[in-house]
Amino acid sequence: MQTLTIAQARRIALAAQGLHRPRLEAPTSVRALRREALRLQVLQIDSVNVLVRAHYLPLFSRVGVYERGRLDAMFSAAPRALVEYWAHEASLVPPDLYPHLVTHQRRTWMGASNLPHEQRALLEPAILELLDQGVPLTASTVQRMVGGDPTRPSEGWGWRWTAAKRVLEDLFARGEIGSAGRNAQFERLYAPLADVLPNAAAAGGRLDAADALVVLAERALGPLGVASARSVADYFRTPVRETRSALEVLAGSGSVHRVRIEGEREPWYLHPAAAAIPRRAQGRALLSPFDSLVFERDRLFRLFGFHYRIEIYTPAERRVHGYYVLPFLLRDAIVARLDLKADRANGRLLVRGSYAEAGAPPDTAAELAAELRLLATWLGLDEIVVEMRGDLAAALAAQVGRLP
Repeated sequence: MQTLTIAQARRIALAAQGLHRPRLEAPTSVRALRREALRLQVLQIDSVNVLVRAHYLPLFSRVGVYERGRLDAMFSAAPRALVEYWAHEASLVPPDLYPHLVTHQRRTWMGASNLPHEQRALLEPAILELLDQGVPLTASTVQRMVGGDPTRPSEGWGWRWTAAKRVLEDLFARGEIGSAGRNAQFERLYAPLADVLPNAAAAGGRLDAADALVVLAERALGPLGVASARSVADYFRTPVRETRSALEVLAGSGSVHRVRIEGEREPWYLHPAAAAIPRRAQGRALLSPFDSLVFERDRLFRLFGFHYRIEIYTPAERRVHGYYVLPFLLRDAIVARLDLKADRANGRLLVRGSYAEAGAPPDTAAELAAELRLLATWLGLDEIVVEMRGDLAAALAAQVGRLP
């Protein structure tokens, strides 16, 4: 069994994620966006928009400035290169993964299972008939058109949905309807699954669970490069024990390789496409809190020695680094973290806090300033404002100013 050092595993992981090389200077094409999206297999969606929607950032981290409308078209216009479904969380995934994910869908908390049977029996056929008319609809529009109880529960943080919304989410999770995209308010547009998937034949039926999990394990390991069974399972939120069995099936056929990682007790798995170990990493990127490189916090710490927790849901007075904190990758290390906000009304990119990691190299502030200029340009912001919070703030402020 091959033995890898942590440094080697780290460079393999960065290469598998497309983060080991400097970005190209040429304008980003649709083909390049599609290539990077398919490399990652999953772009997580999140409603927080303090900087930019979460699914846009991973492609910026890998290709630089691009037109966000091009990504929108990839999952909202036929033929879709991406479709929305539950993966790591709500995510954009390649359409061919859809039946495999549906087979292992276990998120029942958002559904309608505890609605009165009579109410559910009335709403489901009415909603399906309405969507079959061919116009994608939001939950609020469906609620108005089919009726049902419009009230929302008085309790239940964040998920006080109407009965119609709960039935829609239940149908969506079960793979009976799909998402045709999102509207300007970021509401999901529900539609018949056959209208969403490029291959309508894939809209019906479920696969053998073990076979589906083998596919998901292999497809998760690809963008991870090298990972433990737990990390592979976390990528699409599949059960750990069954995912480990699937990886052993793949290892037995030679489709993946078992490897030892120095300091790790359990074997990790190496994807054959990642077998060539890069001699060095030269990338630079700000990473979304929902980037697939940072999905699994334990793996992130083991590979980079970087302890990271998202503090969005932490009361303001208890936050350590800020509300929307992005790790900053420089070459083969995560060297800083920034709390960022897009002040769109005033055309400013606000750096609410900036913090260097132990051992950050001398060029951290200069490289970070260059990355912030690129980010501001992409977001259409004219000025970078560095607030004096954090041990990197003074050095960073000296490097940035108004954009040209």
